[in-house]
Amino acid sequence: MTVHALNELLLVCSLVLLVAVAAVRISSRSGLPSLLLYLGIGIALGQDGIFDVKFDNAELTQVFGYAALVVILAEGGLGAKWKEVKPVLPAAAVISTVGVGISVGITAAAAHYLVGLDWRQALIIGAVVSSTDAAAVFSVLRRVPLPPRITGVLEAESGFNDAPVVIMVVAFSAAGPVEHWYILVAEIAMELAIGAAIGIAVGWLGSLGLRHVALPASGLYPIAVMAIAVSAYAAGAMAHGSGFLAVYLAAMILG
Repeated sequence: MTVHALNELLLVCSLVLLVAVAAVRISSRSGLPSLLLYLGIGIALGQDGIFDVKFDNAELTQVFGYAALVVILAEGGLGAKWKEVKPVLPAAAVISTVGVGISVGITAAAAHYLVGLDWRQALIIGAVVSSTDAAAVFSVLRRVPLPPRITGVLEAESGFNDAPVVIMVVAFSAAGPVEHWYILVAEIAMELAIGAAIGIAVGWLGSLGLRHVALPASGLYPIAVMAIAVSAYAAGAMAHGSGFLAVYLAAMILG
């Protein structure tokens, strides 16, 4: 990439970021979820939009998607109220695992018997659409006056369900035969356990460190918190655990 092309890319990215920030203000005044405005901005900037942007790099898309999800989960964990989440953790854990599995099965069966897709494609579609979107849930629930218990269950479930879904999508998309269901369940349970242990450990150590280290500027604390959250994701993923669950739990403890 040339210097000129890099400068153009930086200019476009900075303009998109400014528009996204302005969209939050428009969302707060209009009552519309900011996610809808972000989708509109993406459509306007896409291949059929006003700028006719050409983009077909699947690997870079995955990197951007994972990075965005880490930030979304970190923000959701930091904003979660522990007194509301703590009593509903068992319900949220069941919904985000057993509930997601039921959703995958129902959607896959419909795609197989009604549309005629083979089971592997049907399971992939079921896994992709089975989880709630964390960004949408976090932004909408904090505007809707629901009872604290319901809000806590939905927020915690939205933060937890990305982990098993990502595992299932990877398993169903891999080459070769799909593993037996009990092996897949065992792998999901193991990765969730590893991710939870690492997230709790990193969050506890990070909060302990921030309490005992006086940073010279207040602006350094958000950077430190985000660095801790990203470290939780990286450590969880490198340990073959759920990095997404790790970052959500670490951010919740930091919050």
